[in-house]
Amino acid sequence: MQKRHKNKLQYFNEQAQTTKKYIFPYIVNFREITSDLKILEIGCGEGGNLKPFLDIGCNSTGVDLSSGKIENGKKYFSDHPNKKKIKLICQDIYKWEYSGKFDIIILRDVIEHIPNQLKFMGVLKNFINENGMVFFGFPPWQNPFGGHQQMCKSKFLCKLPWFHLLPTSLYILALQIFNESEGTITGLKEVKETGISIERFERILKQQNYTVNKKTLFFINPNYTIKFGLKTRKQNKLIAAIPWVRNFFSTAAYYLVSTKEV
Repeated sequence: MQKRHKNKLQYFNEQAQTTKKYIFPYIVNFREITSDLKILEIGCGEGGNLKPFLDIGCNSTGVDLSSGKIENGKKYFSDHPNKKKIKLICQDIYKWEYSGKFDIIILRDVIEHIPNQLKFMGVLKNFINENGMVFFGFPPWQNPFGGHQQMCKSKFLCKLPWFHLLPTSLYILALQIFNESEGTITGLKEVKETGISIERFERILKQQNYTVNKKTLFFINPNYTIKFGLKTRKQNKLIAAIPWVRNFFSTAAYYLVSTKEV
């Protein structure tokens, strides 16, 4: 496990930087981001992705299952000048009773953790206003670290690409051999069960009648620029056009979608 995963404030700040530098510009070509917008992040963690929106005065709401992350987020925003405009809520999105709609919804590194993604994409429509848009950023399952094995404590496994593609029994055996904790094994097994490819994500969008307004595949994830100092690189156009193969060499997929033509 990398030290940055243990440092929650560092992770929070990395999220904020990535959103400000890459996600803001990605959205703004289709929707001007102004202080009167209502923003929702699902799977918000500590809320780092919401900070750039809050900085300009947007009404910002974050929902996450982890009470610990929500409490940390509340601490990080406790002295923010716009702190009255942010709400961080510990709740299951399927059970959250909210009557309003949002202009922009963010799911960054989240959709690959959600069981029954087809059902979720139907539920998501309940939170999108008429002109609303949803940003998705996720690692395709078959990419070198699509199994989130960087969370392993083993210095070998956390840097071993593609081993998450082993059959489940062999994958778990490898984790056990390298003395990963039961908690880590359970978490990585869940990721293996919910991991999503580009093709399946697009099939779900089509089934739920979403419109793809913008799509970009990255060879070098924009977040790697913030975390590791690597230069962001879009996927080669030829590889990006080849179904299935592109999953193995794309470390991030960005999508901006809506429920109607824009």
